[in-house]
Formats: sequence, C-alpha cells, structure tokens
Amino acid sequence: MTRFGIGYDVHKLVPDRKLILGNVEIEHNLGLAGHSDADVLIHAIIDALLGAAALGDIGQHFPDTDAKFKNIDSGILLAEVCKLIREKNFSIVNIDSVIVAQKPKLAPHILNIRCRLSEIMQIEIDAISVKAKTEEGLGFTGKEQGISAYAVAAIER
Repeated sequence: MTRFGIGYDVHKLVPDRKLILGNVEIEHNLGLAGHSDADVLIHAIIDALLGAAALGDIGQHFPDTDAKFKNIDSGILLAEVCKLIREKNFSIVNIDSVIVAQKPKLAPHILNIRCRLSEIMQIEIDAISVKAKTEEGLGFTGKEQGISAYAVAAIER
C-alpha cells in the first residue's frame, strides 16, 4: 500500500542569519528567521512524510515552544522523522519538492541538496527530486521577503 503526504513551509528572509536549504548552507546576504535553523525545504519534507503516515505535523513533534529545538539543525529533525516512519513499518518511496525563492539562484546547489537529503534520509538520491522556482517578482517570495517550499512524499508498507 502506497501512501502520499504533502508538506509546505515558509520563513521570512532576514539579515544576520545563515541561509540553509536542504541542510546545505547557501551564500546569500539574508537568511531565514525561525526557531530552528528555519530550513523550509526540510520542514516541508518532514510534514509530507508525517502526513503520509498520518502522524501529525512538525509542530506536534518538534514544537517551537520547546527550547531544545532552538537553532537546531533541521537535518537532525528529518533523521528522527525518518526513524519514526521506519518504526511504523513504512519505507520512503520518493520525495518530490519545490523551493520558491526569487534569489539566490539555487540551480548550482540542487545536486548538493539532493546528496545531503539522501544521506540524512538513508534513501537513494534517485528517489529525491528538488526543483527551484522564482515567482517572477510576484508575492512575498518574488519581493524577496521570504522563501517557501512544497514537498510530496510517497511511503509504502
């Protein structure tokens, strides 16, 4: 039985923060604000996986009111979710994702992001798709006020 989940996340761009996407630090003059490292891509993937397994959402498992998650590496959270998915006798079939950002250009970083996600999730890189889109100057992402990400996960028992 194959099950699917969808995830979405958004964070505001601010000065004096690192820009982390898919557990890869990307050179940029702004970073994402958040309780953790604000990695919108990993947060969307986490919600997609949890949704596919009907296990709630990222906020239920890693609340932003808990000090132990302050500035945490989101890769650690993703690894925990993958462990939980496997404990429920599911395997991850694939992840398809989109990062929406006007800047910086993400194409040069996609392979590194996919490699890093593959390592964290312990699945083949060919099971992970990461795409980047701009909003052609429209909306909050187009005006460079934030970055968002969408993800779909397929799991099977």
